[in-house]
Amino acid sequence: MKNPKIPIKKIDENLYEIEPFGDMRVAGRVYASPEMMEGLLEEQAPLQQVINVAHLPGIEKYSLAMPDIHWGYGFPIGGVAATDWQEGVISPGGVGYDINCGMRLATTSLREDEVKKRLDKLIQELFKAIPTGVGSSHAIKKLSKNDLKKVAQEGVQWVIQQGYGKAEDLEVIEEKGRMPFADFSAVSQRAIERGLDQLGTLGSGNHFLEVDVVDRIYDEQAAAALGLFEGQIVVLIHSGSRGFGYQICDDYLKVMSKAAQKYHLDLPDRQLAAAPIQSPEGQDYFAAMSCAANFAWSNRQVIMDLARRVFKHVFNISDANLQFNLVYDVSHNIAKKETHKVGDREKTVCVHRKGATRALAPGHPLLPEKYRAVGQPVLIPGDMGRYSFVCIGTQKAMEETFGSTCHGAGRLLSRRQAKKAGAGRNLIKELSARGIVVQARGKATVAEEMPEAYKDVQSVVNVMHQSGISLKVARLRPIGVIKG
Repeated sequence: MKNPKIPIKKIDENLYEIEPFGDMRVAGRVYASPEMMEGLLEEQAPLQQVINVAHLPGIEKYSLAMPDIHWGYGFPIGGVAATDWQEGVISPGGVGYDINCGMRLATTSLREDEVKKRLDKLIQELFKAIPTGVGSSHAIKKLSKNDLKKVAQEGVQWVIQQGYGKAEDLEVIEEKGRMPFADFSAVSQRAIERGLDQLGTLGSGNHFLEVDVVDRIYDEQAAAALGLFEGQIVVLIHSGSRGFGYQICDDYLKVMSKAAQKYHLDLPDRQLAAAPIQSPEGQDYFAAMSCAANFAWSNRQVIMDLARRVFKHVFNISDANLQFNLVYDVSHNIAKKETHKVGDREKTVCVHRKGATRALAPGHPLLPEKYRAVGQPVLIPGDMGRYSFVCIGTQKAMEETFGSTCHGAGRLLSRRQAKKAGAGRNLIKELSARGIVVQARGKATVAEEMPEAYKDVQSVVNVMHQSGISLKVARLRPIGVIKG
């Protein structure tokens, strides 16, 4: 290894361990290919963040990083850390600004050849129906404050009662679309103002709605359980809690900075600002973060239902014939109260997943009955020019990573570098030549999100597949994309 400052050793082909030193409370563990690790050792900052997280009071087993690790606020993106529920801390940096940013996959009965002739029209109509971009709003009627409170505290169930989706959708959403600890009184007036008109909007940055084709099946049994078949048209949605969640994170970073001093937390980076979970500050953050999580699940629920309505209109097809069904919705920015085996006993912990996806093993009691035999669906997006993956969780994930796996490709270029690389190019035309129709609010967004800006997600997914943490089920190829 090139840099001797970080005491790292290779455990196996795709797993490295940073041995505890200084005030680290646990070791760091990084899932990465040898080539990825070479790059991380050159870059240093993400590995330093793995080390920093290992200093958190109450952290259990390891400070973990997935193969899509890159630098983030406080925690690395692609980081997982579980802290003791009674004695440990909770940190907004371990969740991120976009609370409960996540993925949702829905199937249709349509095949690629049935959609191709009307693909341009489909993407135009999706772009009209689902607002995109910074500050996008009014996908549906503006909520009253009381309605927003119901979204924040009751989650997807309330949204379905308003006509957006089906009751059976709840079974295939992580936590059934509702964190029970949500308390609207912990949310600021500014966050409320930002949330009133943003339900059902996609947002900006790397958020998207894709029309994809299932172009490869790796596990026939699991694919059948998930309702996937080759040539099938599916819809993949990536969005989060919008300005509502951003404001909650911003509000509580200030609270946590003061709390870290109040409780004399010795942290190596002020961006790790935290509070004991059982303190008033920790409980307030968890209650407010849960509100944002419920908003995000509800947001993706509304977006999905708006997409269903567009498909019905464009293809003049009934619900019975369209078979627009939710496969799963999973978060990749969240902190949750979960039970995991630590040493030789079960413990209640707060699992921070920041740019990491829950990946429950077959047989887990939190899984819906129809997935109990195969494991939890895991949705891992790539970039708009190549592919995304559907995987499933495993028992090894439960044993090694608190039931967690990777969440995406990870960036190769910063947004500024990507815009520079895209200067003078017509990226929408380039993607069209590859059979991908793109609608976006601006050329700058397309440049920032150009395929070359991201790692090949296949390399990330393969590390976790080869490690036995999450297993490949199917590959999805984009043919239509809307972006902010």
